Amino acid sequence: MKIAILDDYHDVARRYADWTSLGGDAEVRIFNNFIPADEVEASLEPFDVIVAMRERTPFPAERIRALPKLRLLITTGMRNNAIDMQACTAQGIVVCGAPGSADANTATAELAWAHILGLFKHLPAEDAAMRRGMWQTAMPEPLAGKRLGLLGLGKLGQAVAKVGLAFGMDVVAWSPNLTEERAQEAGVSRVDKHELFSTSDVVSLHLILSDRSRHIVDAAALAAMKPTAYLVNTSRAGLVDQDALMDALVKFRIAGAGLDVYPEEPLSPTDTVRDLDNVILTPHLGYVSRENFEAFYQNALDAVKAYQAGKPVRVLNA
Repeated sequence: MKIAILDDYHDVARRYADWTSLGGDAEVRIFNNFIPADEVEASLEPFDVIVAMRERTPFPAERIRALPKLRLLITTGMRNNAIDMQACTAQGIVVCGAPGSADANTATAELAWAHILGLFKHLPAEDAAMRRGMWQTAMPEPLAGKRLGLLGLGKLGQAVAKVGLAFGMDVVAWSPNLTEERAQEAGVSRVDKHELFSTSDVVSLHLILSDRSRHIVDAAALAAMKPTAYLVNTSRAGLVDQDALMDALVKFRIAGAGLDVYPEEPLSPTDTVRDLDNVILTPHLGYVSRENFEAFYQNALDAVKAYQAGKPVRVLNA
């Protein structure tokens, strides 16, 4: 059995799970670097099993068809919109999930707050100025009394809301299915979409990407935002109309953004968003932690063993 482990940027897959426990018949190859899109099929064609890191390497139908030896595709996490499940089923490929740690949501909420604080306190600009010998070049903004708008009030949204309330912010939320009762239970106010975007001092996104939510932050939503407001996205890039966002940032129609997710990842070294001074950029760190990756790889290993035993676990295309 030939097993490929993809996108192990931190080189931790061997340390976090004992792949030698699969026995001498298993050949494991770890790809530490991102495989260029035009080399994926040729690189992965020999493998019976592929362990994918979240949605880093997409598996659309045409790619699935180009991997005739593939029998087991494991994704870290229990949801992966970048895998064509129907194509896998049609080709007899079992798709299994490998859940992370229970702390993953907390880590993403913490990163969202790192972005919010960085934007309000102008941390990147002040850090850069200090290193150039300068002193107090921007005016930090207090959080107390400001309005935090949450697009989505699931586990992540609620975790972000708690911190906002602790800072003394006015926290409001909206999503297509959010009810007054759920908002009240979280201690926040439910508002409509337009009010959320037009009145919030910072909008933080915490929705699952689907056909329904794609580009839910459209040009109209961004145009409604105050010129002093910030947008923070630690969820999925597809929630936002990227052209409209770039236009708003370049023309300072909004004050800035904190971005952890991008339409194509890794982000191209020449992407123009890297040139914007009013944006904080992080390389999709929301789910990255030792605890989460240990759980990912250990559960992926368990999935391989279960498949070997003829009893696949956590099957996503059943």
